[in-house]
Amino acid sequence: MELDNIELLKQINSPADLRKLPVNELPRVCEEIRHFMIDSLSHNPGHFGSSMGAVELTVALHYVFDTPYDRIVWDVGHQAYGHKILTGRRDQFCTCRKLNGLSGFPNPAESEYDAFIAGHASNSISAALGMAIATQLKHEQKERKVIAVIGDAAIAGGLAFEGLNNASISPNNLIIILNDNDMAIDHNVGGLNEYLVNITTSRGYNKLRYDTYRTLRRLNLIDEDHRGAILRFNNSLKALLTKQQNIFEGLNIRYFGPIDGHNVINIVNKLNDIKEMTGPKIIHLRTIKGKGYAPAEKEPTIWHAPGCFNPETGNRITTTDDQKPPKFQDVFGHTLVELAEKNEKITVITPAMPTGSSSCFMMERFPQRSFDVGISEEHAVTFAAGLAKEGLQPFCSIYSTFLQRGFDEVIHDVAIQNLPVTFCIDRAGLVGEDGVTHHGVFDISYLRCIPHMTIAAPMDEHYLRHLMYTAQLSDRGPFAIRYPRGNGSQVDWKCPMQEIPIGKGRKIHDGEEVAILSVGPIGLVAEKAIQKAREAGVNAALYDMIFIKPLDEEILHEAAKKYKRIITLEDGCITGGFGSAVLEFMADNGYSPRIKRLGVPDQFIAQGTVQELHRLCGIDEDSIYSTIIGNW
Repeated sequence: MELDNIELLKQINSPADLRKLPVNELPRVCEEIRHFMIDSLSHNPGHFGSSMGAVELTVALHYVFDTPYDRIVWDVGHQAYGHKILTGRRDQFCTCRKLNGLSGFPNPAESEYDAFIAGHASNSISAALGMAIATQLKHEQKERKVIAVIGDAAIAGGLAFEGLNNASISPNNLIIILNDNDMAIDHNVGGLNEYLVNITTSRGYNKLRYDTYRTLRRLNLIDEDHRGAILRFNNSLKALLTKQQNIFEGLNIRYFGPIDGHNVINIVNKLNDIKEMTGPKIIHLRTIKGKGYAPAEKEPTIWHAPGCFNPETGNRITTTDDQKPPKFQDVFGHTLVELAEKNEKITVITPAMPTGSSSCFMMERFPQRSFDVGISEEHAVTFAAGLAKEGLQPFCSIYSTFLQRGFDEVIHDVAIQNLPVTFCIDRAGLVGEDGVTHHGVFDISYLRCIPHMTIAAPMDEHYLRHLMYTAQLSDRGPFAIRYPRGNGSQVDWKCPMQEIPIGKGRKIHDGEEVAILSVGPIGLVAEKAIQKAREAGVNAALYDMIFIKPLDEEILHEAAKKYKRIITLEDGCITGGFGSAVLEFMADNGYSPRIKRLGVPDQFIAQGTVQELHRLCGIDEDSIYSTIIGNW
């Protein structure tokens, strides 16, 4: 790509090149990074708004600190595109989120500048604290600076609070950057967000306090043993004078801000002022999501990841086709409203994903029965358990990759008590361009070992509706329904809902010698492969099992007795997954057909389109066809 307005950026192939520039050139660098991102992301979609808002912060960090020796630990990673551009990946940025290209998130396997994996929220403080303490324990000749960058939505997560608490009592020199743009993907929720919006701090007071402390140390009037008491006294005095409590200083973490997050020279000066200070520190930057591109500033939720767009006009390039099947997420959202209109016990909980999960439809229709709890997956699960304990029927709408974070709560708070919480597991299976941290491939294996748990996967939108209807009929205990990201297969999706017997599948095609047992929409791919195999003279049976737990044992007995070869098919990991459950049944019942398991192999899968990744994992049409007609 050749742009006329990035001449300075073209000279920066590493942060070392950036640090050679005079500080007054940094605003121009920021401007050119934004031009570069707008041009690139307009036709190669990615996370736009967050990275646009973090440009000045990114430039200042790499200008002040000696990266990669000094560590920058990004939280979530949505805001790290500028970081990738400055750290030797500018010319490869066009491959971002593509197969064999750059990851959409920081990944140490990709670059030494990516200090830690980033994809799920709220882990940066804990990881950076561990790294900061490690550098002290190793007695490195040159002290390594460690900086955690965390967004305001991520700091509301429980893990962030745990990290802050530990940082307050452990000897460390951690620097925390709070990138506060008053947004997550949708608008932030919760009391902490309101607190961050309103907080103020006197810069003069901070300077006076630091100068006083340094003078008292030099005169040997205080020492480190008394530092905590002095900090607490100062914090109390500051709260009295400003009529505000500061949650961070209440934890004995030095607080600076709020600071204009788009004044790069001022940020550089502040970082230089505090980088040699001892003890944990937090700098609070106020930023604008989508900064520098008016359409993104105006509608930050849409421009979090807008897809392709015209960079000149800001018009998003979308296709509208009334004959196109809806997204599974939208079918879930509209169906939930239908059910809630007739069942007043139904509620919905989502952790910061009301738009992405389509829980927003329920929130618009029944706001009093709808709860966005923010980036708090563990809380979402236990909150749902509390609702269920008192007789309500909560639907917990949550992405598969994020439900992993609530695993203990699923067991301890829901399953042990056999509570009727329905987990609507969105983005189940390979999700495509978001890559390794976001694939929802583990939920079958980590849920099916839990007593009382029912697990189902609809092949199409009709069965999603049937399963949701079934889940709310009575106190069935925990019920998980997994479905993929994106469009389904039914244009006419709004069918009458009906109850499905728990643990009963269905035969779609009869056949000879070989049978496919599938769960979820991947069965539709199997149908195409079966048709192709029949044209080649091989007739295969297809069973849509629907339920992973409990399994339809009648179907399994039939398949084991009738077919010499059985293929299991799932859009999930084969280690401990649906295929493993079938193998266990066969072993327990003394059957010995040849079984070939198709699914995601025992490895982490990088980014690419869903079709590319299905082919890579051997669950695309051609791979299924080859398995059907193969000699095994």
